[in-house]
Amino acid sequence: MANNQISVDDSQIPVNVSFSKSFNVAVPMIDRHLDEGRGTKIAIQGDFGDVSYTVLAENVNRYGNVLSALDLTIGDRVLMMVKDCPEFFYIFWGAIKAGFVPVPLNTLLRAGDYQFMIEDSGCSVIIYSPEYETEVMTAVAAASRTPKHFFPTDGDGSIGELVVDAATILEAKPATADDDCFWLYSSGSTGRPKGTVHAHKDIPVTCVHYAVGVLGITEDDICFSAAKLFFAYGLGNAMTFPLWVGATTVLSALPPSPAMTFEIIKKNKATIYYGVPTLYAAQLQAMENSTPDLSSVRACVSAGEALPADILRRWKEKTGGSILDGIGSTEILHIFISNAPDDVKPGASGRIVPGYEAKIIGEDDKILLQGESGALWVKGGSIAKYYWNNPKKTAETLRDGWINTGDTYYQDEAGYFFYCGRNDDMMKVGGIWCSPFEIEAKLIEHPAVLEAAVVACADDDELIKPKAFIIVAEGADGNEALAAELLEHCKAGLARYKYPRWFNFVDELPKTATGKIQRFRLRT
Repeated sequence: MANNQISVDDSQIPVNVSFSKSFNVAVPMIDRHLDEGRGTKIAIQGDFGDVSYTVLAENVNRYGNVLSALDLTIGDRVLMMVKDCPEFFYIFWGAIKAGFVPVPLNTLLRAGDYQFMIEDSGCSVIIYSPEYETEVMTAVAAASRTPKHFFPTDGDGSIGELVVDAATILEAKPATADDDCFWLYSSGSTGRPKGTVHAHKDIPVTCVHYAVGVLGITEDDICFSAAKLFFAYGLGNAMTFPLWVGATTVLSALPPSPAMTFEIIKKNKATIYYGVPTLYAAQLQAMENSTPDLSSVRACVSAGEALPADILRRWKEKTGGSILDGIGSTEILHIFISNAPDDVKPGASGRIVPGYEAKIIGEDDKILLQGESGALWVKGGSIAKYYWNNPKKTAETLRDGWINTGDTYYQDEAGYFFYCGRNDDMMKVGGIWCSPFEIEAKLIEHPAVLEAAVVACADDDELIKPKAFIIVAEGADGNEALAAELLEHCKAGLARYKYPRWFNFVDELPKTATGKIQRFRLRT
């Protein structure tokens, strides 16, 4: 095969992907579209205007050339605290094409988090949107080592000034499919984030297996992701998937809200919409007083945390459409178990995505039978190579091509996988394993409950029992009367030992950027 080429098998749902000996992923994701005649097609659109595939490619080359002119070494890390905008694409792909490693960071973080990642990554360059300057520069000043370069994306002294005169032609730096390509820091659902190192091949693998194989994305699609670019789910939704097929993506730097998402879908006629369970719940509440125009949408996708069956039921009642729930992770890059447009099981994460393998392991490291819950291990072509600076965690999590997802699941006889919670979140009540997610799903069925989180708590006898944290729906009151009502609701719909013994009504729940509840923070 020629350089930078990908070969996909000819089956209806592709399961095999192979790569040429020399492979820099920026070439098929960016340059290929000009060769295939998409130069004038819109790649990115938003309040900033339209960006064609030609303009995208030229700016990728400009940014890559500017980075190449700095005193950097191939493989140096480029930290990105950049909002959802075209510059995110230019920096990310320009770095990869020039042989450097982009590391997008959560733009919601504070200086202390950035300081840790600056020190942990050993980055040479930081590029940030001006909105985040205070947090970024506070982190730089406090860090034990200072990166060689740091630039805002625009304004005085920005990288935006440097790229104006940069060349629009850039030869891709030679690489292989297995070389380090980019990092993502894990969202920290159980503690300190970990630098997750991905190879060039990982992006095409997720595009082939999930984007095309499950969602059937084509160049005619218009993709809008409420989930942001800085984490794995949003990175695929809003950037790599549409770029793989030559589609159009819609970007917005605004924080996600029902009004914002409804307006963007209507204005841009989005055909694929990506959200998280929390946002779908908020959208359903907003629909009590409005009827948004979702007529352009052919597929709604959910990930980040398992989608309760009741949210799916209510979404179908309100919109007539379904939500395709799935599970992905930073380490596996995107969704590897999913419902499909013609195969939706309420309450389930779906079936294994072709191209991946899954097994459920018990405490004795033996594969469990269907119906038995245990640790979910996954194997596939997009799994991260290792955790940066963390060989112990790498050895614990990655084993013979398999990765421990950290999630507890069971699989039914029809092959559907059901989420039970994070491995560390499972609790033993009366000697029987109990899933916090099952209790949360039951609580969410009650019309007075907007969100719920359940954790283990010791009672006066030091016995473990479920404890619930509740965000009430608009118009509801979190009081003793509601707590009593929720108690009876759970007792009527769950095994008797599973009902919460305590109800706490709160204004918000601690979450990661992907919307996963940080139950460890509730336990403490």
